[in-house]
Amino acid sequence: MKEFIMSKEPSSKENDYSLIIATCPDQESVKSIIGLLMERHLAACVQVFPIESVYSWEGKLCQEREFALHIKSRAALFDEIKAAIKEIHEYDIPEIIQIPITDGLPEYLKWIDENTRR
Repeated sequence: MKEFIMSKEPSSKENDYSLIIATCPDQESVKSIIGLLMERHLAACVQVFPIESVYSWEGKLCQEREFALHIKSRAALFDEIKAAIKEIHEYDIPEIIQIPITDGLPEYLKWIDENTRR
């Protein structure tokens, strides 16, 4: 009896890309962070959204207007992105989270590759 072993072929899309979310207090911070990420070729695209955040800080309930950044990049660059944001961010503990992109339009993923540092 033949035994079939199913091997998983390597996928170029498997955990290679990430959506990184960060928040900023104002437009000046947004411009500084985006400028740094783009200058270092760490992001292919950054989308900016005005948001209202409600959170606990030092025992108090806070509500602030902020800006959310959706940073499209390669997963391998996350540590550099995190360090770059922390370099210039004014928050003590900035939100910087990574969400793996598990699939996407191949042409778009290729575009991310072409527009980020290797």
